Amino acid sequence: MIYFDTSYLVRLYYADPGADQVRALAATDHVACAAHGQAEMMAAFHRKLREGAIRPAAYAALVKQVEAHIQAGAFQWLAQDKEILSRVRQVYRNLPASVFLRGADAIHLGTAAEAGLHVVYSNDAHLLAAARHFGIEGRNVI
Repeated sequence: MIYFDTSYLVRLYYADPGADQVRALAATDHVACAAHGQAEMMAAFHRKLREGAIRPAAYAALVKQVEAHIQAGAFQWLAQDKEILSRVRQVYRNLPASVFLRGADAIHLGTAAEAGLHVVYSNDAHLLAAARHFGIEGRNVI
């Protein structure tokens, strides 16, 4: 199982830079993500609609395709529980002031760490830099 944050999930469906590399990596194993990644992914697609990067018909088809993949079990959605949130709080308690870490990214990292994964794949420089504070490695194949 490999862990993708939302920046990588989006590239499975949308041809952002690096999409080919992310898709090739996804083909090597089952993809997991924190459950909230579904909301983040849909928000990213909606932003592309709002900004005019995709047309309404393409957006509707994209949403339908994502729903079909989710229903088919294409992803393993990892739920957040009190242990994950406890880990997030503990990391923030000890996190140096110089580290930029968004709450949603901390949930991604805490979820992956609590699931026993050792690597998180992302294109987000802040998430990648903070991964070590959760005892995991951040990698970017792009």
